Amino acid sequence: MGYARKVGWVTAGLVIGAGACYCIYRLTRGRKQNKEKMAEGGSGDVDDVGDCPGARYNDWSDDDDDSSENKGIVWYPPWARIGTEAGTRARARARARATRARRAVQKRASPNSDDTILSPQELQKVLCLVEMSEKPYILEAALIALGNNAAYAFNRDIIRDLGGLPIVAKILNTRDPIVKEKALIVLNNLSVNAENQRRLKIYMNQVCDDTITSRLNSSVQLAGLRLLTNMTVTNEYQHMLANSISDFFRLFSAGNEETKFQVLKLLLNLAENPAMTRELLGAQVPSSLGSLFNKKENKEVILKLLVIFENINDNFKWEENESTQNQFGEGSLFFFLKEFQVCADKILGLESHHDFLVKVKVGKFVAKLAENMFPKSQK
Repeated sequence: MGYARKVGWVTAGLVIGAGACYCIYRLTRGRKQNKEKMAEGGSGDVDDVGDCPGARYNDWSDDDDDSSENKGIVWYPPWARIGTEAGTRARARARARATRARRAVQKRASPNSDDTILSPQELQKVLCLVEMSEKPYILEAALIALGNNAAYAFNRDIIRDLGGLPIVAKILNTRDPIVKEKALIVLNNLSVNAENQRRLKIYMNQVCDDTITSRLNSSVQLAGLRLLTNMTVTNEYQHMLANSISDFFRLFSAGNEETKFQVLKLLLNLAENPAMTRELLGAQVPSSLGSLFNKKENKEVILKLLVIFENINDNFKWEENESTQNQFGEGSLFFFLKEFQVCADKILGLESHHDFLVKVKVGKFVAKLAENMFPKSQK
């Protein structure tokens, strides 16, 4: 009995081992055949994300699964966990999948051409992808194609006539920061057109709120600032940002150098409009604004900020508005400018700022500010 039992266990082990070897053979052979099919332009039976049957990759459709609640989900195999080698490979394949999607969008829009400039019919196809797809990597690819084409003046009218403005603006509601950034870039390129600006003004408040509340120095915040800067090149829509000027000064004080420069461009547009002068002077500014005038700050940042102050000073009729100056609250830009002499003394000091041009500009501005603030009758 003991010998027969041993023979039975050995036989069972051989059968199990043979079955395992056959499964491994079928798996590796299936992967090889799938890759060959994809290389030939066909579609494989295995998803490139996790090599799992049933989760196939589709360039154009969201109908990967009959269940609507599973749409847009990237299925990873059970072993694709963070920190594991299999998980790393799966995520690398997912990134490659997004790259192939971008190329596929371009190929679908213009299958017989490698040009990035699309015809109206091809632009219509891309807009359909943006409108119908829910997958982030498809949306990102389509928005990149639209953004590249919106950089050309003749395409801005075409995209608008195809109904592209509300289609792209709808993407602003997404929570995906990469997709939202790409949508803002498309709208930014389209906003160079005057008619497009007129139609995009209804989204300015939403863009402004999203920009202010986005993560500091993020790509979404910078893209939003660029769009708002384009929308305020003319004076027509600047009043829509009047209630957000204090927030822009806060971003300027807290942001990195790139954010500072982008906020300065926006504030400079507002400062060149005399109708926005009172709103600018009434805006609350951080107490840290004065600390920007030090030798560690970028010289170009200081010079651009001085240009904004000079425009405000020139546009505000100090003598005519003397009776209304008490309407500006403490902590406002008006009080900051009244006390600017303190900052100026530090800058003009030999030990404070090493740049001669900054000292000259500050000296001229302080003299002009004092002349306007304190008329000759009060001297």
